[in-house]
Amino acid sequence: MKLEYADVAKGAAIVALLAGAALSSPAMAQSATGEALYKQRCMMCHTHTPDGRNGVGPGLYGVSGRAAASTPGFSYSPALKASKLVWTPQTLDQFLIAPSKMVPGTRMVISVPDAKQRQEIVGYLASSK
Repeated sequence: MKLEYADVAKGAAIVALLAGAALSSPAMAQSATGEALYKQRCMMCHTHTPDGRNGVGPGLYGVSGRAAASTPGFSYSPALKASKLVWTPQTLDQFLIAPSKMVPGTRMVISVPDAKQRQEIVGYLASSK
Protein backbone atom coordinates (compact mmCIF):
# COMPACT_ATOMS: atom_id res chain seq x y z
CA MET A 1 0.00 0.00 0.00
CA LYS A 2 1.42 3.33 -1.04
CA LEU A 3 0.82 6.35 1.18
CA GLU A 4 0.11 9.58 -0.57
CA TYR A 5 1.22 12.96 0.74
CA ALA A 6 -2.43 13.91 1.40
CA ASP A 7 -2.88 10.82 3.60
CA VAL A 8 0.19 11.70 5.65
CA ALA A 9 -0.96 15.33 5.99
CA LYS A 10 -4.42 14.22 7.18
CA GLY A 11 -2.85 11.89 9.73
CA ALA A 12 -0.55 14.64 11.00
CA ALA A 13 -3.51 17.02 11.34
CA ILE A 14 -5.45 14.45 13.38
CA VAL A 15 -2.46 13.85 15.66
CA ALA A 16 -2.05 17.62 16.16
CA LEU A 17 -5.74 17.99 17.06
CA LEU A 18 -5.58 15.13 19.55
CA ALA A 19 -2.41 16.51 21.14
CA GLY A 20 -4.06 19.91 21.49
CA ALA A 21 -7.08 18.37 23.17
CA ALA A 22 -4.86 16.42 25.54
CA LEU A 23 -3.19 19.63 26.68
CA SER A 24 -6.35 21.68 26.89
CA SER A 25 -6.50 21.90 30.67
CA PRO A 26 -4.29 24.64 32.16
CA ALA A 27 -2.67 22.28 34.68
CA MET A 28 -1.72 19.80 31.97
CA ALA A 29 -0.41 22.55 29.74
CA GLN A 30 1.65 24.01 32.59
CA SER A 31 3.05 20.60 33.44
CA ALA A 32 3.99 19.96 29.82
CA THR A 33 5.55 23.40 29.48
CA GLY A 34 7.34 23.09 32.82
CA GLU A 35 8.69 19.69 31.87
CA ALA A 36 9.94 20.99 28.52
CA LEU A 37 11.63 23.96 30.18
CA TYR A 38 13.13 21.68 32.84
CA LYS A 39 14.58 19.48 30.11
CA GLN A 40 16.02 22.52 28.30
CA ARG A 41 17.35 24.41 31.32
CA CYS A 42 18.02 21.91 34.13
CA MET A 43 18.38 18.35 32.87
CA MET A 44 21.99 18.75 31.76
CA CYS A 45 22.93 18.68 35.46
CA HIS A 46 19.90 17.42 37.43
CA THR A 47 17.85 14.24 37.18
CA HIS A 48 14.12 14.17 37.87
CA THR A 49 13.38 10.51 38.47
CA PRO A 50 11.79 8.70 41.43
CA ASP A 51 14.96 6.65 41.99
CA GLY A 52 16.69 9.76 43.35
CA ARG A 53 19.81 9.50 41.19
CA ASN A 54 22.17 12.45 41.27
CA GLY A 55 23.89 13.92 38.26
CA VAL A 56 26.35 16.80 38.21
CA GLY A 57 23.77 18.40 40.51
CA PRO A 58 21.47 16.67 42.99
CA GLY A 59 18.37 14.81 41.83
CA LEU A 60 15.32 17.08 42.01
CA TYR A 61 12.43 14.61 42.08
CA GLY A 62 10.30 15.48 45.12
CA VAL A 63 12.41 18.55 45.94
CA SER A 64 9.45 20.67 47.07
CA GLY A 65 9.25 20.58 50.87
CA ARG A 66 12.74 19.12 51.27
CA ALA A 67 15.56 20.77 53.21
CA ALA A 68 18.32 22.18 51.01
CA ALA A 69 21.49 20.07 50.83
CA SER A 70 19.66 16.94 51.99
CA THR A 71 19.70 14.65 48.95
CA PRO A 72 21.61 11.50 49.94
CA GLY A 73 24.87 10.85 48.14
CA PHE A 74 25.45 14.37 46.82
CA SER A 75 28.41 16.54 47.85
CA TYR A 76 26.94 19.98 48.54
CA SER A 77 28.81 23.24 49.01
CA PRO A 78 29.37 24.28 52.63
CA ALA A 79 27.31 27.40 51.86
CA LEU A 80 24.21 25.45 50.85
CA LYS A 81 24.62 23.05 53.79
CA ALA A 82 24.68 26.04 56.16
CA SER A 83 21.76 27.82 54.46
CA LYS A 84 18.97 26.12 56.44
CA LEU A 85 16.68 26.60 53.42
CA VAL A 86 13.62 24.47 52.80
CA TRP A 87 12.67 24.19 49.14
CA THR A 88 9.20 25.63 48.71
CA PRO A 89 7.84 27.09 45.49
CA GLN A 90 8.83 30.52 46.84
CA THR A 91 12.40 29.59 47.82
CA LEU A 92 12.93 27.68 44.57
CA ASP A 93 11.73 30.72 42.63
CA GLN A 94 14.02 33.08 44.54
CA PHE A 95 17.00 30.72 44.23
CA LEU A 96 16.54 30.38 40.47
CA ILE A 97 16.60 34.17 40.01
CA ALA A 98 20.23 34.36 41.19
CA PRO A 99 21.52 31.33 43.13
CA SER A 100 24.81 32.94 44.19
CA LYS A 101 23.04 36.04 45.51
CA MET A 102 20.63 33.99 47.62
CA VAL A 103 23.32 31.58 48.83
CA PRO A 104 26.79 33.08 48.33
CA GLY A 105 29.22 30.21 47.78
CA THR A 106 26.71 27.82 46.20
CA ARG A 107 27.98 25.71 43.31
CA MET A 108 24.78 26.33 41.34
CA VAL A 109 25.69 28.81 38.62
CA ILE A 110 22.68 28.68 36.29
CA SER A 111 19.88 31.19 36.79
CA VAL A 112 16.45 31.51 35.20
CA PRO A 113 15.83 35.26 34.93
CA ASP A 114 12.45 34.95 33.15
CA ALA A 115 9.64 34.90 35.75
CA LYS A 116 7.24 32.88 33.57
CA GLN A 117 9.87 30.21 32.89
CA ARG A 118 10.71 29.99 36.60
CA GLN A 119 7.01 29.62 37.43
CA GLU A 120 6.69 26.77 34.93
CA ILE A 121 9.84 24.98 36.14
CA VAL A 122 8.94 25.38 39.82
CA GLY A 123 5.40 24.13 39.10
CA TYR A 124 6.83 21.07 37.36
CA LEU A 125 9.22 20.36 40.25
CA ALA A 126 6.45 20.84 42.82
CA SER A 127 4.23 18.33 40.99
CA SER A 128 6.58 15.41 41.75
CA LYS A 129 6.13 13.75 45.11
